[in-house]
Amino acid sequence: MKKKGTKIIVNFLIRGIIGFAIIFFVNEFLDGQGISACVGMNPITFLTSGSFGFPGVALLYGITFYQIM
Repeated sequence: MKKKGTKIIVNFLIRGIIGFAIIFFVNEFLDGQGISACVGMNPITFLTSGSFGFPGVALLYGITFYQIM
């Protein structure tokens, strides 16, 4: 049982760190293109990307683009 809990926590942390890396590089790319749609890097975005993975990051950018419209 303890092994399963550890696996869930490690999986969450890996998804969160990779999500932060994706957010960083996408923010840099969009800034280079002159598009001001940056997603902030904070605990809420870490929880979102850690919980949902790449679809969570896409959701964050979808919300950001929706707010720009």
